[in-house]
Amino acid sequence: MAAAARSRPPPTPDPASQLIFSDSDASGSDGDEAAGRGAALEDSIFAAYLQISGRASPDLSKIRSFLASAAGRGPLVSCLICLERVRPGDPTWSCASGCHALFHLICIQSWAQQSSHRPPSATSPAAAAAASSDWPCPKCRLLYPRTQIPRSYLCFCGKVEDPPADPWILPHSCGEVCDRPLRGQCGHRCLLLCHPGPCPPCPKLVSSRCFCGSREDVRRCAQKLFSCNKPCPKPLPCQTHRCPERCHEGPCPPCQVREVYSCACGKTKEERECSEREFRCDARCTGMLGCGKHVCDRGCHSGPCGDCPLQGRRTCPCGKKEYKGVSCDMDVPTCGSTCEKKLSCKIHRCHERCHRGPCVETCRMVVMKSCRCGGLKKEVPCYQDLVCERKCQQVRDCGRHACKRRCCDGDCPPCPEICSRKLRCNNHKCPSPCHRGACAPCPLMVSISCSCGETLFEVPCGTEKNQKPPKCSRPCRISRLCRHKSECRSHKCHYGACPPCRLECGDELSCGHKCKERCHGPVPPPNPEFTLKPTKKKLNKHLECAPGSPCPPCKEVIWVPCFGRHIGEERAMLCHSKRRFSCQNLCGNLLSCGNHYCTKPCHVLKNQTSNLDQYGQGDSNTEKQDQLLLNAVTKQGEPCEDCFLPCQKVREPSCPHPCPLPCHSSECPPCKVLVKRSCHCGTMVHAFECIHYNSLSNEEQQRIRSCGGPCHRKLPNCPHLCSEICHPGQCPSVDHCNKKVNVRCACNNLKKEWLCQEVLKAYRSSGRDPKDIPKNQFGVGILACSTECENKANVAKSELQHRKANETKEHPIVQVASVSKRRRRRERIQEARQASKFQIIKSTIQRGLIISMIFMVIIASVYYGYKGLFLLSDWMNEMEEQRLHRRTAVPRF
Repeated sequence: MAAAARSRPPPTPDPASQLIFSDSDASGSDGDEAAGRGAALEDSIFAAYLQISGRASPDLSKIRSFLASAAGRGPLVSCLICLERVRPGDPTWSCASGCHALFHLICIQSWAQQSSHRPPSATSPAAAAAASSDWPCPKCRLLYPRTQIPRSYLCFCGKVEDPPADPWILPHSCGEVCDRPLRGQCGHRCLLLCHPGPCPPCPKLVSSRCFCGSREDVRRCAQKLFSCNKPCPKPLPCQTHRCPERCHEGPCPPCQVREVYSCACGKTKEERECSEREFRCDARCTGMLGCGKHVCDRGCHSGPCGDCPLQGRRTCPCGKKEYKGVSCDMDVPTCGSTCEKKLSCKIHRCHERCHRGPCVETCRMVVMKSCRCGGLKKEVPCYQDLVCERKCQQVRDCGRHACKRRCCDGDCPPCPEICSRKLRCNNHKCPSPCHRGACAPCPLMVSISCSCGETLFEVPCGTEKNQKPPKCSRPCRISRLCRHKSECRSHKCHYGACPPCRLECGDELSCGHKCKERCHGPVPPPNPEFTLKPTKKKLNKHLECAPGSPCPPCKEVIWVPCFGRHIGEERAMLCHSKRRFSCQNLCGNLLSCGNHYCTKPCHVLKNQTSNLDQYGQGDSNTEKQDQLLLNAVTKQGEPCEDCFLPCQKVREPSCPHPCPLPCHSSECPPCKVLVKRSCHCGTMVHAFECIHYNSLSNEEQQRIRSCGGPCHRKLPNCPHLCSEICHPGQCPSVDHCNKKVNVRCACNNLKKEWLCQEVLKAYRSSGRDPKDIPKNQFGVGILACSTECENKANVAKSELQHRKANETKEHPIVQVASVSKRRRRRERIQEARQASKFQIIKSTIQRGLIISMIFMVIIASVYYGYKGLFLLSDWMNEMEEQRLHRRTAVPRF
């Protein structure tokens, strides 16, 4: 629905007491900006009245609407004559006896003068002259005498002429007590300050009785007529029954008790209501008249039938001859003379003889007659009217149209045409009969309502263009389409689009965060804009809801890891622009071997999947989105390096041999390498599988390594071997060797046999460690030398000196310069590299051949290059000749 502007005719004017509450001035309040000032004005005007009636009195609602309009807080007050706004400083006049409408003083004076000076009508000049002195109110049409044409600008109560404009009192008001007599002729006066509109009901308290008079109560003067709600004690007009109604205003209703009653003649009985008990039947009266010869021809009646109408003086039918002594049952004869009764024309008489019955209806006497306009005379029968064919050209009393009636007598009838002149409202045409002077204001009222139609006010037609729609306190009927339908506070009724939702969107984005922008969901279809005259296009236009815009990219700040998800390398990014990046660290991803880590710089893996749950509110959609974002990068991604290192795992059981496989994640295969282990005494070597040998305990390993033969290990303190069976650890006979040892003196002249353990004790007792004694000197020097030993030593020494002297003579000592070993080796190599003469000749020939071949290649390239230049020049000359030949061969037109 577009604008709620509709027209309706005003209510039918009633008496002045009924017109004071006209609906045309009712309005809603749209003056929020002047609410405080308006409330102060109303309190000052109603102060005296509210002291008596109380603040909650409902009798002031109509006056409040007049005050709101006059103060500018309601619909704009417009003059119905000029349709201009009535401003606070304009001189005004109000219809105090009728509708209380406000007009400009100049406009109402002009209206009254035009209305009271209308020319009298030719048809009824006397009535028109009597009515020409009155002028009607433009709105309620209440007549005022010519003497009440306003001459001066008065306040609402009429006491002050030209009231001053005071911003602290109501415009056009004097600010004094109204003091006008209240309606109902109660004798009290209005207590309000000078105000527009009707005075309120009388608030005085008086003692009054109810309608039936059985109860007396103290009530307000305006409401002194009341009902006690008890059964009415008054008798009904039948004087038989009592009134069945409760205490009521006015006369009692007719008695409705049903009984059987007789008609006036007593022949018929019927069941009827008591108020209709007297009735007449359809039967004829059969009673005799007073003459006793004729029967009564009247219908059902009560009482005697009366005298016979034929008794008394009797004459002939024309009344010229009287007959005496004739009874009522005899016919009177005719006299035979001319009838001479006046015919229906009232001019001529009946020319027939005396006759019974009526005379002829039409007078056929030929007479000279003139038509109504006097333009034609002719002899015609008396019963005929003479009418000519001339049309009256006289202008009717409207002053616009000619009479054009055929054979008009000069008394032209009122103009039957409709005025149809455009009224000042510019919306309607005058519906009155064609008339002189200005047309009355438009009688229609325009209702201006809010969008829902619940709040409305009416203004005179033509003034609605300057009006604004009323402010409605009801909620808007259009429900929101966004997700905040239940959360958003409802707004009031309005025209146009609904106000946008100001709550946070809150929709969950694909990344898992919630949108923090202002709500941008779908917008419901707007109400039509306020307009008083909607066009057909706007009425038929279907308003659709506007779809909401998608949520903007997520602007939540999150921490995004690098390609390798290194700890401490996360960067803060906006959620919608998050991208993986390469940090400065090494990749560190576990290689396929499962043992080593990638040493490349941080990079993207080809089959890398995104998972940002620990860096944001990620879900499956987030992983898919991140995977799509990484597709462009992962196409160029590189795999981690391949591990070419040997397997470095510690084998179980522990084994010194490395795994033969390259680096792998599974368990190493059992070690099948043959481990060589010598026996404890070192005599023989055993070969074992590594897995078998290492799976044994230490005791078992020591047991299987034994060769089973003698130990044969040299004892540490003596030159003898161990005599035990091959055993691990230290030999048990280290200090208890029972071998015999030849003990000598220092010069080897004395010799004895001792046990080895005794020799060891001798060495230890002398303070010498047996381990420091060489094997060939073991046991030497233990015995003390004798005198023989000294003599043998001297002889041997002398022989030794003599031998050395002979050797020096035969082989003198040559001193050789000290030359380093590296130099001597270099000299030996140079001596070995000295070439022969054949090799020298061979190398010389090879060099000569190489030089000659290079020289021949240079000569050949120069020769063929020079020859090629000549060939190229000849080919170019030949091509030029062919081009010239083709040009000359082309025909010319």
